[in-house]
Amino acid sequence: MPDAKLTRDAIRPDDESTLADRVTRLLVDQIRGGHYPVNARLPTEKFMTELYGVSRTVVREAISRLKSEGLVETRQGSGTVVLDPKASQVFRLARNDQSPAVGVVRMIELRRGIEAEMAVLAAERRNATQMSAIRRALKAIDRAVQAGGDGVDEDLEFHLTISRAAGNPYFTELLSLLTHALQDAIRITRHNEARRADLAAGVRAEHEAIAAAIEARDPVAARHAAYTHMQATSIRIQQVDRSFWTGDSGAAAQRLARAHLGEVIDERAAPKRRR
Repeated sequence: MPDAKLTRDAIRPDDESTLADRVTRLLVDQIRGGHYPVNARLPTEKFMTELYGVSRTVVREAISRLKSEGLVETRQGSGTVVLDPKASQVFRLARNDQSPAVGVVRMIELRRGIEAEMAVLAAERRNATQMSAIRRALKAIDRAVQAGGDGVDEDLEFHLTISRAAGNPYFTELLSLLTHALQDAIRITRHNEARRADLAAGVRAEHEAIAAAIEARDPVAARHAAYTHMQATSIRIQQVDRSFWTGDSGAAAQRLARAHLGEVIDERAAPKRRR
């Protein structure tokens, strides 16, 4: 365990760096030096605030930067876990000239065809109960946003509800297999869209157009609305400035860029195979 006083001295800001800068550098050095090995958990926020003598805001900013560098990730039930620093270095060198949006755009391109066909089938096959579920899902997004949430889970559920109305269980199963990656993509796009009222209103209108076409049993309009929504989402994410790709958005984008579809499917399918 490092000496608390020495640790606090090491992260005191100078004229050229902030506390967050110093804490980040210290943690990076400790991770790359093996003090925190791969798959080890970082100490809790409370522990680090006491150890370094800084606020939780500083610690959270440092952790956010580590996520952006691909050095750590947050795992449910495990806290903040250390990733392989060698893989992080390779990732940065291989992609330093590539737009951070590339992984998000790839996922949107995949969804574009899936969502368009789902909407067509839903318009042709949906029943009254399924249409009511689509409308409820759309309202749930609005409620989540009005309550101060990001609406990510509700957005995904809206699309899953359409998949169920399509009458082909493979669509729902495919989206379920891709849930983790889809949540990253939706989280990034919704965070971007929430920054401006016009973007948020545009997304709401696009969702409404999909629901209205399905309700009208118009498969042509449904395909167009779903395709347009995905295309507009792709354009919006490619137009953001680089400052957006910091913190959680940058970390999620890196996960998407590194993701291999086969591994995602294998990981999601493994629990079913073990039953």
